[in-house]
Amino acid sequence: MRLTGWIFALAALPVAAISTSAQASDPFYAGKTISIYVGSSPGAGYDLYARLLSRFLAKHLAGGPSVVVKNMAGAGGMTVANWIYNVAPRDGTAIATFGRGIAFETLLNPKQASFDGRKFGWIGSMSEEVSVCATTAASGFAKFEEVFSKELVVGASGAGGDTFIFPRLLNGVLGTKIKIVTGYPGGSDINLAMDRGEVSGRCGWSWSSLVATHGEKIASGQLHILAQLGLSKHPDLPDVPLALDFASNDEQRASLNLVFARQAMAWPFALPPGTPAERLAELRAAFIAATNDPEALAEAKKSGLEVRPVPGDKIDQILGQAYLTPETIVSRTAEFVR
Repeated sequence: MRLTGWIFALAALPVAAISTSAQASDPFYAGKTISIYVGSSPGAGYDLYARLLSRFLAKHLAGGPSVVVKNMAGAGGMTVANWIYNVAPRDGTAIATFGRGIAFETLLNPKQASFDGRKFGWIGSMSEEVSVCATTAASGFAKFEEVFSKELVVGASGAGGDTFIFPRLLNGVLGTKIKIVTGYPGGSDINLAMDRGEVSGRCGWSWSSLVATHGEKIASGQLHILAQLGLSKHPDLPDVPLALDFASNDEQRASLNLVFARQAMAWPFALPPGTPAERLAELRAAFIAATNDPEALAEAKKSGLEVRPVPGDKIDQILGQAYLTPETIVSRTAEFVR
């Protein structure tokens, strides 16, 4: 009996070992749903990039989860940023994409931000970016120099969005005369306001998004591109000046550089702080694989979306460098963008 008992016990061991091994190797995302929360209206640039990523991310994640996109527009993306940072589950099933400048709000507008921009789990950015100041043909504005002598009315979302911060920065640093009309939930709503003649333009419109959604208006002359808002010119716009070209001293250039640094992480995706490191690493790897997937790149090209992926650790570096900016420059710049 004693021998028989040992035989049964030994026979059972491999089964238990196999069972334990199978459980340990079950992918985390098997049977789960990943939600990508977008801090802008449907049809806007952040939404388009989120939907593109949603169609290819699961393909590169073990377990093949479902991926859905949910819009949470409001306050220029601050609503979803605060939610993902403070409320969302921290297990890798909730991802957010929001205005590229929001991560800098901790530095430039700490009272507005209920988060530390450096502590998000940055997965990556779909591309780098150059934004523009664009006006309708009916507005009468065709050159950036004209904005120094007469008032340009532009639409904007909340205080954390580029459409608010960029024209404020241009007014404060360069002395332009831009009147900002706020309250639009997202970029699509500003565009409709331009069509209706409520506002004359938009400063802080990502070039890739503009080409993807309103390329025909540029080609037909219905939209004028006055200036580029970034650290370097986009290859498509060699004859359109940079706003930086109008800076007259080092302090002005430093302020513009601090704010335009966000363009290097133009279409970011982030996890809540405290998400397990292994989950962040898994999503970072899947993100790079998805954004280099030939099918995804073909779809992006068809939709007019630029895809030049920026890895998450690069975003960490960008933010780390920005947060080393001297306090005097930060304080003065903050006065312009609040």
